Amino acid sequence: MDLAFIPSPPTGVVHLGPIPLRGYAFCIIIGVFVGVWLGNRRWVQRGGRSGTVADIAVWAVPFGLVGGRLYHVITTYEPYFGENGHPLDAFKVWQGGLGIWGAVALGALGAWIGCRRRGIPMPAYADALAPGLAIGQAIGRWGNWFNQELYGKPTDLPWALTIDPDPAIGRIGGTYHPTFLYECLWCLGVAALVIWADKRFRLGHGRVFALYVAAYCVGRAWIEYMRVDEAHHILGLRLNDWTSLVVFVLAVVYMIVSAKKAPGREEIVEPEWQLAEGARDHAAGTAHAEAADRAAEVKLTTDAKDAKNAKDAEDAKLIKDAKLIKDAEVVEGAAEGKPDPAEAAGSQGGAKT
Repeated sequence: MDLAFIPSPPTGVVHLGPIPLRGYAFCIIIGVFVGVWLGNRRWVQRGGRSGTVADIAVWAVPFGLVGGRLYHVITTYEPYFGENGHPLDAFKVWQGGLGIWGAVALGALGAWIGCRRRGIPMPAYADALAPGLAIGQAIGRWGNWFNQELYGKPTDLPWALTIDPDPAIGRIGGTYHPTFLYECLWCLGVAALVIWADKRFRLGHGRVFALYVAAYCVGRAWIEYMRVDEAHHILGLRLNDWTSLVVFVLAVVYMIVSAKKAPGREEIVEPEWQLAEGARDHAAGTAHAEAADRAAEVKLTTDAKDAKNAKDAEDAKLIKDAKLIKDAEVVEGAAEGKPDPAEAAGSQGGAKT
């Protein structure tokens, strides 16, 4: 095998004793955790409470998994309900097969339920989560690598993906375009674009999420065109290409209409929490102001007492100085033979009497 090619893993599952660790499921789980983590950081930056994103994700993630599986089974029903199909295989999610469109649609329903229960505006939540969703998709796409599925047309490019033959499922070995890698890189680019645009233009009211959807659709369209797995075609295009086109148009229309009806960004994203925080801040500010007023009163009182004490000390010093001067005059008069003025005054008084 040419070392320049990307090898595929020999197996998509590793057994830890009796417990199977499946690469596909592992990638999905890691993608969910990363998406929720980033979404939580962005939610807090917008004024929300830490943990709210995870609380709502408890609703959104299960709905999203069910929606993704339903979309895949409905649009690729032959292996499950077609001739010689196996209906129970529709529940084997670990074998691969999650449609992003169904995951986003039903996941949004779950998120709406969670937001409604918390009194949170759904568009604000979607905006906070959008970049994390793109990064989660990028990580989740590596699950296709573990399962050796959803690759592109044959190629001998240096980054071609080596696929092992498997007659049981009709898989032909060779080197193919690694469409999972293309989509991974595209999703990372979408996340970077969304984060930049959100900071640059202060997008709000669902427009960050709409930008993510529109940008993803552009990449998904050309990547989908490269794939060689079985798919339904309409007018020569794969079904997912048509889905990408329709969803792209809807996302762009939403961005335009939303910008006219609700320009700018939400000031309050979690009303109950932010109002409670505001009340606590106000109470703390009031208490601080009262403490400052009391401290100022105490200082004024202390300053007044200090001033009075200083004045009393100054008066006492003046009296003492005056007495010292008087005593000095008496001593000086005695030395010159002059009588004490006080005694002289006493003598004159006695003579008059």
